[in-house]
Amino acid sequence: MTVGSVSARRSTFLPFSTPTIGEEEIREVVDTLRSRWITTGPKAKRFESEFATYLQAPGALALSSCTAALHTALKTLGIGPGDEVITTPMTFTATVNVIEHVGARPVLADVEPDTLNIDAGEVEAAITPRTRAILPVHYAGHPVDLDALRALARVYRLAIIEDAAHALPARYKGQLIGGGGNPVAFSFYAIKNLTTAEGGMLTADPEFLAQARVVSLHGMSRDAWKRYDQGGGWFYEVVLPGFKYNMTDIQAALGLCQLRKLEQFQRRRREIVSQYNRAFLDEPALELPVTRPEVEHAWHLYALRLRLEALTISRDRFIEELAERNIGTSVHFIPIHLHPYYRDRYGFTPASFPVACSNYQRLLSLPLNPALTDQDVSDVIEGVLDVLRNHRV
Repeated sequence: MTVGSVSARRSTFLPFSTPTIGEEEIREVVDTLRSRWITTGPKAKRFESEFATYLQAPGALALSSCTAALHTALKTLGIGPGDEVITTPMTFTATVNVIEHVGARPVLADVEPDTLNIDAGEVEAAITPRTRAILPVHYAGHPVDLDALRALARVYRLAIIEDAAHALPARYKGQLIGGGGNPVAFSFYAIKNLTTAEGGMLTADPEFLAQARVVSLHGMSRDAWKRYDQGGGWFYEVVLPGFKYNMTDIQAALGLCQLRKLEQFQRRRREIVSQYNRAFLDEPALELPVTRPEVEHAWHLYALRLRLEALTISRDRFIEELAERNIGTSVHFIPIHLHPYYRDRYGFTPASFPVACSNYQRLLSLPLNPALTDQDVSDVIEGVLDVLRNHRV
């Protein structure tokens, strides 16, 4: 390691991300464990209500994951064999897997060069008579161009199911993502902006959610709380072959506390982003994340892009050098069309979606979470700058 590298090295490893859990969450979970309900019950119902109120959404359904929410939405819409759903290659595989799970065909559309969100022009070019829905992802927390996608949905009579795993609490033209009536799926995985360890939420119109609730719990007409709580009755009917996707009250206890802290968490995320932006703004080897004027970014990820022509090392070596300086990073994402299952099943090549592929080769995500101290942030900045000092062309 060079002298510069030694000077920029932390004494301990900084993970890419960690959950931000406090004593309030611990007390709420303990309260749940001491109560009569540890599975789906009063706290899950309260979390649904408070989450919907926060987003000003018409309704919310608490589920076991964002994947479960996406799958439930597709099933509730009746999408299945013979249908096509258009989505992005720049996403985690769960977004596309659920389309396969319902027997439909995932159709990929390339992304915009600046936001890395799905490109509405590419979506329109991909529409066929078999297209039933568009499934956009709000990449890194930057909302997609919803007006353009909604216009396509109206013209071609398509559903829109939003993957908002990164997008709490992002805004598009003043409205929080999830505040409309179409299905929107959120993730509460351990490193998300709000966590329930594992878990997710589906927002939509109440009529849609009433059907989705049945789909999400074995196809039963009544859930356990309605059957076993005081005044409940044992009788239920199975009206369709549903899934086991319910959120527990233990998870919801975490979510209720996290929701109260969300604005505080977001202030800290924005502070960290501002520090990164100031430090990296004039670096010719770096391309910073963008924020379009009509959106409020959720800043789930700080996705930095390297200008490889200005460096003597690859993206992968850049990540290794940061790890040598005890800085953890990640890559979001390996595009869907490069994974063996989708590559082989649909005959994709790297050039099938050139914008996604070329950006993937120079992407890395820096640590970004409310638990980072100012010293942590300084260490990340110094680590990145030190690698640049040692490997500029």
